[in-house]
Amino acid sequence: MIIAIITIFVFGYLAITLEHGIKINKAASALVTGALCWTVYITLTDGKEEVAHQLTEHLGEISEILFFLLGAMTIVELIDVHDGFNIISAKIQQTNKRKLLWIISFITFFLSPIIDNLTTTIVMISLIRKLIDDHEDRLLFTGIIVIASNAGGAWSPIGDVTTTMLWIGDQITAGNIILRLFLPSLICLVIPLIAISLKMKGTVSKPIQPENHKLSELSPRQQYIVLGTGLLILILVPVFKTITHLPPYMGIIIGLGILWIITEIMHGDKDESEKGFLSVSHALQKIDSPSILFFLGILLAVAALQSTGILNSAARQMSASFPNENIVVLCTGLLSSIVDNVPLVAGVQGMYDLSQYPTDHSFWVFLAYATGTGGSVLIIGSAAGVAAMGMEKIRFFWYLKRISLLALIGYFSGAGIYLLQQYLLK
Repeated sequence: MIIAIITIFVFGYLAITLEHGIKINKAASALVTGALCWTVYITLTDGKEEVAHQLTEHLGEISEILFFLLGAMTIVELIDVHDGFNIISAKIQQTNKRKLLWIISFITFFLSPIIDNLTTTIVMISLIRKLIDDHEDRLLFTGIIVIASNAGGAWSPIGDVTTTMLWIGDQITAGNIILRLFLPSLICLVIPLIAISLKMKGTVSKPIQPENHKLSELSPRQQYIVLGTGLLILILVPVFKTITHLPPYMGIIIGLGILWIITEIMHGDKDESEKGFLSVSHALQKIDSPSILFFLGILLAVAALQSTGILNSAARQMSASFPNENIVVLCTGLLSSIVDNVPLVAGVQGMYDLSQYPTDHSFWVFLAYATGTGGSVLIIGSAAGVAAMGMEKIRFFWYLKRISLLALIGYFSGAGIYLLQQYLLK
């Protein structure tokens, strides 16, 4: 059974990476892979009711991510159709490619710890679409946005799902992770940023505004209301989670409902054709549904690996092979570029308790950095990367050729800075 599930996962993974070569959408490959893994698991297991129960539990956790993504994408799309990003892009007058790359990178790096790396990626890609017309240039900017959002999310307890898991599990505290991971995360971004900016020359040209935006005749007041409300909702989601202890997707759902009501009231006097263009219903039609289905498939497949104990076995074998805890953490971080970092961190949390590594131990802090930034090495290694892949149609091998090596160098550079900090602070 184990061999069969691993084989299905490997072939499914290859189909995803070879999407353009085999001309099959990665969402279809992911859905088949996820469903087949669970089919084999339940077919070759005696305790079928237990397997069905495990699937239900995993689907609940996966749904949290999917509903969060759905809500965030819809809010961002609503801001976009109300010309909200034009307000921001109009403030950014820089056209020099290198300078603009640094501006976008640092906005991403400091926004990600506040509204999390996934939402930041969605917002920033929507923004650069207003600033950069050339698709090849936009791909390079998107690559650095993925690195910057993951690096920014790693030094915040609410910037990445894995740091939130460690925070809730009492493995880390908020103040400590910010203090100890800010500089390593910054270096993780700056190294690849320098390398990419050296390759860039010239200026960017802004895309021509679509004519259909003129039909809405939005007032500046309406644009600012939707932009301000939308961004405030995204920023307040972590606050909502902290206060209510409800998962983030509940905050997104409430926020989307509030923004929906605001836009309905705002456009209540418009005719149906114009109101429809500015409605949530229209925004839901425009969001990238295949990317959401891709998330569903790949997370179901990874959940099967976790439920069968494959991930935990791999983690234990890695610990036995590498007695040094720092090497274990570095390998776990690199492994998170292949499979989802959430079950990896969950597996590590199950392997080591607080009696062995107490709260704020170097092991947990370093794990937060590694699993947060290691996913940048491959485009499908993080939620931010998968979202970028869907929004900008990035090919797996394009990212592997242009971005992966730089992300890997940045990953090890930041890790080196963290270990140097630990040595100097002893």
